[in-house]
This record gives sequence, C-alpha cells and structure tokens, in this order.
Amino acid sequence: MARPLHAGYAVPRHDDHLVLPARPEPLALRASETAVIVVDMQNSYASEGGYVDLAGFDVSGTARVVERIGTVLDAARAVGVVVVYFQNGWDPGYVEAGGPGSPNWHKSNALKTMRARPELDGTLLAKGGWDYDIVRELKPKPGDIVIPKTRYSGFFNTNIDSVLRARGIRNLVFVGVATNVCVESSLRDAFHLEYFGVVLEDAVNHLGPDFVREASLYNVETFFGWVSTAADFCGAISQRPASL
Repeated sequence: MARPLHAGYAVPRHDDHLVLPARPEPLALRASETAVIVVDMQNSYASEGGYVDLAGFDVSGTARVVERIGTVLDAARAVGVVVVYFQNGWDPGYVEAGGPGSPNWHKSNALKTMRARPELDGTLLAKGGWDYDIVRELKPKPGDIVIPKTRYSGFFNTNIDSVLRARGIRNLVFVGVATNVCVESSLRDAFHLEYFGVVLEDAVNHLGPDFVREASLYNVETFFGWVSTAADFCGAISQRPASL
C-alpha cells in the first residue's frame, strides 16, 4: 500500500517502494499495488457534440487532458500497473437511470437535456451509442478492465472493490472527467473503503467555473487523498525500485 512520507518518517530499508511527488506530502507506493482509474473519458464528456457540450458546458479543455491521459496510460501499462476504465451511462430505455422517484432523474444533466430537447431522446449516455463510447484516442487495450457505472461514483453498485482487492491493489490514481463530479465522488468512496487515492491535476477536467476545480482539488488534498501531476506519476513509476 501507499505510505505518506511525513517529516521524520523513513521507508524501511530494502523496501521496493517508489516515491510519487504529491501534495500534501509525497507517497511511497508499489506499482504492483497501484491502478490508474480512467473516469468517464467518453464522447459524452470529452467530445464536441457529446452530452456535456450539448448541455452547455465547456469541453475545450479536454483535448490536452486526453493527450496527458494517453501518456499516463502508456507509462502505466509499460510497468504492469493495472488500468481501469469507468464508463458512465444507462440501458437504452434508461431504466437504470431511475424514474422521477430518483434524485438522479432530477439532477442528471443528460436526462434534463433530453427532456428539454425531445429530439435527443435515447441518444445521450445510452449504452451502445456514440455518446456512451470511450473516446477513440483512449480505447481500452487487452488487459485493461472496464467497469460500467450508473451513478457518479464508480464504487456505487459495481464490482470494482472486489476487482481491486483480488489483485492486491490499494493505491488508485485518478484521471478523467469531471474533477468535481465523478472523479471526486469516486475518490471519496474509495477513501471510505481504505484506498489511497491520488488525482493527477493536469489529467482531469472539470465541469463549471474554474473555482469548482480548485475547490475539488482542495477537498482531495486536505481531506480525502493526494494531488500530483501526470509528469510526476510517469517519472515515479518509470524508476527502478531501489532501497530507500
């Protein structure tokens, strides 16, 4: 598992941990106990013409995020770090989305957009459709794990916890969309299940004003996990394990 490197704390001699620069303190972790969690990098959230774009949110920042995530995934796969994709959406009839008795029915911007624009009914976040698909540049590769989810958190009503525990994974590195919604929701739930969560702040994109990004990263850094960067993560996992 990860070990926060507080002042005065030393990683035991002959340990094979690597040090990840992070805030509020560096983390010592093993690649074999780490997974990269790719959150909702679907056309709906990252492409022009996807639901987020149609709902009026700015998707212009996703192109650079896609590029950075690609670099992170290449580095992770090269050293055997597990890659997990969360893929958000519902059955074509939207039964999984919940009806008027579900708060999701009232708060989901995809559902609200389709109610406001009936010509879009059945097209947004419906499994099997373009909007639901993971973006072309980040398609999963053999050995990657894809976890469908129906709510903001990837830990709600999915098998992700057992998938990770079966592989001895305790450290989760989050990238994707949206920093302040599905990324933070998933990391919070992971925290309560005793995972060490890290957000790569330049490999995530937020929905809404810039202050929500800052607030979300503050929450992670202060209460629920750690914050690092794509370059620092790639540099750390490419190191040869050494005694510290």
